[in-house]
Amino acid sequence: AFARMQPVAMAYAKVGTLLGASGAGQLAKMVNQIAIAGVVQGLAEAIAFGEKAGLDMQAVLEVIGKGAAQSWQMEHRGVNMASSEARFDFGFAVDWMRKDLGLVLAEAQRNGARLPVTALVDQFYADVQAAGGQRWDTSSLITRLR
Repeated sequence: AFARMQPVAMAYAKVGTLLGASGAGQLAKMVNQIAIAGVVQGLAEAIAFGEKAGLDMQAVLEVIGKGAAQSWQMEHRGVNMASSEARFDFGFAVDWMRKDLGLVLAEAQRNGARLPVTALVDQFYADVQAAGGQRWDTSSLITRLR
């Protein structure tokens, strides 16, 4: 089945990798969402901290983005998150992330994985939803901290 669909998928995908039996791809997507949730929350906290400390966060992100703190989220969302005129009308929606994290947390309950940070960030996304940010980009976590 994978070999049959691969040419079609590669018409719009960068990578197509068979990760195991049926369902392994969905589990890999869960791993991705766990990693992203933690990174975005950490980035939001870092930016909010720097702002409270009076730092020029655009300059700070430029510097730390060249070191170990560098991430796709910092490079593609950090500048917007640190802007006083931040907009969140692009990217992966909070509603979608909550759906995915719900699947993650259900699977973790089934398989016994402990995900305390993921569960906490899921609740932070619930706060964003309650504030009207259902369709905002996931980097809108910064709004909780301002």
